[in-house]
Amino acid sequence: MDNRTNTIAGWALFGMTAALGLSIASGMIFHGGRPDTMGYPIEGVEEPGAGGAAEVEPIAARLARADLAAGEASFAKCASCHSINQGGANGIGPNLWNSLGQPHGHVAGFAYSDALKGIAGNWTFEAMDAWLTSPRRYAPGTKMSFAGLSNPDERASLIAWMNTQGSNLPLPPPPAADAEPATDDKAEAIDNVATSGDTGDLSDVATPAPGAPSQDPNAAIEAEKRN
Repeated sequence: MDNRTNTIAGWALFGMTAALGLSIASGMIFHGGRPDTMGYPIEGVEEPGAGGAAEVEPIAARLARADLAAGEASFAKCASCHSINQGGANGIGPNLWNSLGQPHGHVAGFAYSDALKGIAGNWTFEAMDAWLTSPRRYAPGTKMSFAGLSNPDERASLIAWMNTQGSNLPLPPPPAADAEPATDDKAEAIDNVATSGDTGDLSDVATPAPGAPSQDPNAAIEAEKRN
């Protein structure tokens, strides 16, 4: 009986040791954590090392270099829910023909969420850029489940192409280039001196007064006697 108990205890101890070894070995081979390159963007997850949202160029600057062909290709991500042809039917989302410049919730007959209908103003380029970045952040409570487009240039190209679909609004002018740096004051002063005209002969050319030794020999003799 004792031998049988010892055998069972030995096998149990062996099993626990083996399980512990396998756990350690698998931990050395596989490790958890975020991958170096994300397969697709996840809304609300920041890039490693980012202290917050990265600074993004103004939409006007990105629209100036937008690629319409790339924007049309990006619309494929929207086509499962939206049509954009003139007179197109609403789907899961509203028809997007002539959307830019229109009020939020402008398509008649579509059941917009109260969150989106409650946003004042029109679909400006800036508003559409914010919406495409994150619909849930732009209109908390929206029914739209799309996570958003994380690439700023992709959003600009998509918006520029959408604008050609019935809206045709003039694109905003890109931000003005930085002004030319001011001229260095010291360098300007040196240049002014170098290029200035003749300043005249500054040597000592004063005429001695009458009675000075250099003009009156007798004055020189008298001066020598006094010394």
